[in-house]
Amino acid sequence: MRVFVIAGEPSGDKLGGALMAGLRQLRPGVQFDGVGGVMMQAQGLSTRFLMDELSVMGIAEVLPKYRHLKRRIAQTAQAVIDSKPDVLITIDSPDFSLRVAKLVKQSSDIRCVHYVAPTVWAWRPKRAAKMAKMIDHVLALFPFEPPYMEAEGMDCDFVGHPVAAEPIASADEKISFRKKYDLEAAAPLLLVLPGSRKGEVTRLAKVLGEALAPILVKHPAMRVVVPAAGPVAELVEQETKGWPVTPIILDPRGQDLDEVMTEKRAAFAAADFGIAVSGTVALELAAARTPMVSAYDLNWLSRIVIKRMVKIDTGNLINLVSDTRHVPEFVGDECRADLISAGLEKLIANPQPQLDAMADTMNLLGQGGEDPGLRAARAVLERMPSHTTQN
Repeated sequence: MRVFVIAGEPSGDKLGGALMAGLRQLRPGVQFDGVGGVMMQAQGLSTRFLMDELSVMGIAEVLPKYRHLKRRIAQTAQAVIDSKPDVLITIDSPDFSLRVAKLVKQSSDIRCVHYVAPTVWAWRPKRAAKMAKMIDHVLALFPFEPPYMEAEGMDCDFVGHPVAAEPIASADEKISFRKKYDLEAAAPLLLVLPGSRKGEVTRLAKVLGEALAPILVKHPAMRVVVPAAGPVAELVEQETKGWPVTPIILDPRGQDLDEVMTEKRAAFAAADFGIAVSGTVALELAAARTPMVSAYDLNWLSRIVIKRMVKIDTGNLINLVSDTRHVPEFVGDECRADLISAGLEKLIANPQPQLDAMADTMNLLGQGGEDPGLRAARAVLERMPSHTTQN
């Protein structure tokens, strides 16, 4: 069986790696081609170009790279058509991956699967109908999403979120992490997560640093840890130099992937609280039961456009899945240092409601059940014509 798989950012790479591992387990002879990051490459993918080229977000960020992205879309689609895989699996990054799928469908009958349903329940509901023109099957991360996709004629399976199946750091690993970085057992530990994209780090690092100042006045023993994504590790080092505290930066560059992930899990579990950008990291914090506040901002143009389109009052995944609003959010105009620090102080005073919401979220996403990557792989195989899965 031959699979062409595409991911365009770190969260998609994580999904792709888990899916590929599941396919390898169910179909040991599977062959992969496509575009992905380190986790997909660890499962046997030889990426056609660096995934970092696609890790952009927001209208203003995409525009300067539009011609290059358009060229990559055409090149990637032609590579799919020429290689004639049994299935094309695109993972998130819809501005890139769905355009590739559209070109593939126009010139072939290759089956197209998209992993991560578009958030039509949040904004731009017509995306599902447009996607149905080039996508046969959708793999959904959340249990409430299949009806939206099925209503437009696509197959859709809820497969859970890989975060729900990831290992949790043990008590010994948490102790070892604190010892490694000379963190006193009783000292409060704060995670600060400024994002995995250059634009996010550039926009958010300064305001997050400013938010720390009043927190540190009230909690002078508090230490700060910043887990950095590889592509932005150097930028994180630069952007945090002006912070009121010297953070411990976890730099994954040049390290073994397993060691990086083990240390990251230990940091998440050892931390008492977190400040994080919106996105999948909220679920990682939920898995570790580390209470958080969420902050996010876009380029001013993207902010104006998206604000007019949004249909929901929260973008935090814990709030959405648990159907609560216990994670404080500071987005757009409210992404201000004073509001973020005040929100964190309030959370420190009473974290239990959010901890309960985190537990509910992980239960709904399948924590303790079958690995979502394996579920996703099985869903792909079960929906395909029988002759293709025998190869």
